[in-house]
Amino acid sequence: MSDSNRISPAETEAARPAAPPMRMSRPAPETSGPADGAALPVGRPARVLDPTALRLLTVADLPAYKALRDRMLSRHDHAFTSDAATEQSRDASSYRSRLHAEAGGRAMFTLGAWLGDQLVGVLTCEAEERPKVRHVAHLVGMMVDDDHQGRGIGRALLKEAIARLLQAPWLELVTLSVTASNAPAVALYRSEGFVAYGVLPRAIRQLDGHYLSKQLMMLSLRESQDAQPDFSDTENGSTLAL
Repeated sequence: MSDSNRISPAETEAARPAAPPMRMSRPAPETSGPADGAALPVGRPARVLDPTALRLLTVADLPAYKALRDRMLSRHDHAFTSDAATEQSRDASSYRSRLHAEAGGRAMFTLGAWLGDQLVGVLTCEAEERPKVRHVAHLVGMMVDDDHQGRGIGRALLKEAIARLLQAPWLELVTLSVTASNAPAVALYRSEGFVAYGVLPRAIRQLDGHYLSKQLMMLSLRESQDAQPDFSDTENGSTLAL
């Protein structure tokens, strides 16, 4: 679970034409680490998530989205950049920006996982229209309800989000950030091909004064000759006028 997984807010590209999915350039999945950040308790039967239960959220789903978000914030404040008190005072309609364009939002989409009529997990994808960065998407706000963790819901959301992003031919990279100490979440992202490219120390200062670091991760959606960072200008001693 990682909110703001800042991953930073950005605007939509949802209405653009889609292309057939392309093969991703990512390593083979790892087998270690739980799927959602929690092991399935002994004796509790697993409930398999039907793929048809994954769908994009609409305006009608915003109350359920807020209820899940408020519940997770109250239980796992350390996993969010936002604070529970501020978010709980927000109206459900204030989250409309996280919906896709056809639903009146500004995000690419927010994907929801449903068991019956209960929203048990969500994941938002955002991107920008600015030409120089429109090739980069950002995953934010991954949440799976406590009672349904360890059942593959987080992995299902992540896989579906990646599959959708692969259909956008202008996208090349996906980024996210996750609390560095959240080992199960980090393991999930790594198992789906994300790699760490840095750590932001003291990214979050909690109300008690305790600091948390964020691990910054990325996934390459396309092969590129410039896949690796180029620090040649810095190494040659050149400077840029700011």
